[in-house]
Amino acid sequence: MDPQGNATTGFGINKSELESTIYTVLSRKAALSSVIMPAELQDLYIAPSNISLSGAEIELSSEIGYHAILQESLGDVRNDFDYIFIDAPPSLGILTLNALVASDSVIIPIQAEYYALEGMADLLKTMNLVEERLQSPCPIKGILLTLYDSRTRLARDVQREVEKFFGERENIFRTRIPRNVRLAEAPSHGKPCITYDPESTGTEAYMKLAAEILEMEG
Repeated sequence: MDPQGNATTGFGINKSELESTIYTVLSRKAALSSVIMPAELQDLYIAPSNISLSGAEIELSSEIGYHAILQESLGDVRNDFDYIFIDAPPSLGILTLNALVASDSVIIPIQAEYYALEGMADLLKTMNLVEERLQSPCPIKGILLTLYDSRTRLARDVQREVEKFFGERENIFRTRIPRNVRLAEAPSHGKPCITYDPESTGTEAYMKLAAEILEMEG
């Protein structure tokens, strides 16, 4: 759901060669099942995205029920997968609204940097409006600290602010994703970190996060 298509290039898919993307689905020109492509890892599939999705904000605004197009599209494949992750853009527009309405829960990544909590109040307000006005609850699965370096005072300060902001209302993942060179390099090679460098600290952190989420699922 991100016009930048970072997740797409991160799996080695050439965005310029795509004939059908998630934009095609949101435009109601194709079923989601016809757009999904196998990724490099076994049992992992991706609905690719590219810059064409940037026009969806304007085009979808005139559609009846525009906020639920993705939710309706997921009905085509929901029973085919154990987990479906939606990569939402950082802006709070129609694409993010579709992602929130379609989601059973939300993981909020927060970079351990100065502006970490800026905009957080707006996101939470949007999520509350989605729940109240559209009767579509989107509970927070957890808050995930990223680009985290415990050696820096800034990262520790951000962690304290996050804990103070959310208190005991929301789950803050024990796992923190570190600032890691191998994580940063992987997308440029068109590979996910788990295949680019399985033993890097970044990969290990994401594996721990996956285990923590599965533990929460029971």
